[in-house]
Amino acid sequence: MHYRPLGRSGIQISALSLGSYVTFGGVIDQPGAVELMRTAYEAGVNFFDNAEGYAGGESERIMGAALRELAWPRDSFLVSSKVFFGADPKAGPLQRGLNRKHVVEACEQALERLQVDYLDLYYCHRPDPKTPVVETVRAMHELIIRGKILYWGTSEWSSRQLRAAFAAAERHHLTPPSVEQPEYNILKRTRVELEYAHLYTGYGLGTTTWGPLSSGILSGKYNDQIPDGTRLDIAAYAPKKKFLTTPAGERILRVVRELERIAGSIDASTAQLAIAWCLCNPNVSSVLLGASNVDQLRENLGAVEVLDRIDGDVSRQIATCLRALPRNPLLRLPGGSALAKAAYAFNLR
Repeated sequence: MHYRPLGRSGIQISALSLGSYVTFGGVIDQPGAVELMRTAYEAGVNFFDNAEGYAGGESERIMGAALRELAWPRDSFLVSSKVFFGADPKAGPLQRGLNRKHVVEACEQALERLQVDYLDLYYCHRPDPKTPVVETVRAMHELIIRGKILYWGTSEWSSRQLRAAFAAAERHHLTPPSVEQPEYNILKRTRVELEYAHLYTGYGLGTTTWGPLSSGILSGKYNDQIPDGTRLDIAAYAPKKKFLTTPAGERILRVVRELERIAGSIDASTAQLAIAWCLCNPNVSSVLLGASNVDQLRENLGAVEVLDRIDGDVSRQIATCLRALPRNPLLRLPGGSALAKAAYAFNLR
């Protein structure tokens, strides 16, 4: 495993980490979580990601029970939670958002579910237009002072919103965010590569990116059909599944097939190549993996070994391949339609 600095903090985070979204509390129970987390930990993974909103808090309960069973030294791993959506799908107005009350209470609840005394990372899961940013920054600062969290960050905040948080922290002598958790993959690049560019050098922002396989599309598993039981076979992903049948979606699959050829030339799987491609970006601190079984996790962890095989020639082949991606598919889809929203999720440029 490789380790990278989390922005300008002193934390050395594993280049690959394990997330629990969709899996823990969904297809993964406690014994399955123990098996996955043990496999990741033994491979050198030291960061395990979670959130209050994952499976209505059940994801954190499962991870907490797994951590208790595994009994690792607390100083050997990082664990996170996120606040915004609330743990209850029917949460009232005081049980969600980034107001001080919810930020503090959600932290206490996450600690209880995860069975830890403090969170290493605590993310604002989305921006909250109803709460002044200085209120959120102050709440995070106070949690750090109280020893409830060590570092805080954001997830899917715009560059403008992040600059406002940094400005509030500087103006009021508060702790600024250390990390952002955006989606980043071959099909979604703009935010990480362009929008945040000045934040890495100007503020020392770190990133723990998610979605390296774009719901499995970049693994090649959907090149010919949608297998039963896979992510795109779930009803919630129906718009994305349908998008792959459009001309733009078919072009994406042709690109994935070419990536499969390139991966084969360096003795790697398509998934390993896609994950390693993310790690080629020096501003990526860690790439979050999701897995529903140990074999899948082990394959994806192998991306670290593939990283050194992506030399100049392979990089040029990938770059040439990516030029065939459809540009701005929103122009070809009805505005506001489910397909348009799915296309926007790809953020193709």
